[in-house]
Amino acid sequence: MTVQIERRLLTVREYDQMIQSGVFGEDERIELIAGEVRNMSPIGSKHAACVNRLNMFLTMSLAKKAMISIQNPITLSDLSEPQPDVALLRPRPDFYATGLPIPADVLLLIEVSDSTLDYDRIEKLPRYAQAGIPEVWLIDITNEVVEQYSRPRNNRYADATTLERGQMIQAHSMSELSIEVDQILGATA
Repeated sequence: MTVQIERRLLTVREYDQMIQSGVFGEDERIELIAGEVRNMSPIGSKHAACVNRLNMFLTMSLAKKAMISIQNPITLSDLSEPQPDVALLRPRPDFYATGLPIPADVLLLIEVSDSTLDYDRIEKLPRYAQAGIPEVWLIDITNEVVEQYSRPRNNRYADATTLERGQMIQAHSMSELSIEVDQILGATA
């Protein structure tokens, strides 16, 4: 006789309570995806530099138009609370002190990927589309490209474009945001 064992999935509320009560270490890199606590990869120097470049550019370019959130959680659903590398959020007077951002607050999400590209494409991207996040950029550090996804429909993005060095990326969700792929990736080695 085969015994089927069901998994016990966590809700965002339970996950947040566990964090607040100290179940997870303060420096643990984790996120909640589909009710499961997932370990996040360590951040290498190229990844960190890319996030730092984006933070500087976006902060200078979008002052007062969007709040730049770096590696902070977003509540997508009752079972998912990912931590994208960069989130452009609608400004709020309380700076989201009274509650984490939800999909309606998100203008654009950016994931920087080196060793996590498949995970970001397979696990996170469909959840972002399902939640109605209007636009996502996946920055593929290894292949030096930026994948731009927009128009979420049926748990996927209807539009997908890959941009390379020498090209300009124009955000669909924010007309004032335009940046060269080279600015995102940094100088060539």
